[in-house]
Amino acid sequence: MFKKLATMGLLFGMAATAPPALAMGCAPRDQIVQKLENQYSETLTAAGLQGAASRQSMLEIWSNPQSGTYTVLLTDARGTSCVVAYGSEFYAIEKPIEAEGELG
Repeated sequence: MFKKLATMGLLFGMAATAPPALAMGCAPRDQIVQKLENQYSETLTAAGLQGAASRQSMLEIWSNPQSGTYTVLLTDARGTSCVVAYGSEFYAIEKPIEAEGELG
């Protein structure tokens, strides 16, 4: 009985505390982009399509290399963007340059 009560309490407690990124919610993409550019000086770093063809959305990563902040947006076909993650200490991983030609 105690295990059931403890488990239920833990589950309900976790459900009541949404992650901060999700608490920011959704808004028209242009409003969120304007805030990212003006308030955080973030620029679009990477993007890609996600989901099935009938329900595709765009995943975008915005970042500021000087401050290290980043934001991950998910935008639907109607132009509504949702902040799904954000944080600090962002860094890009660059692929090493491979030498052309042959050694020797």
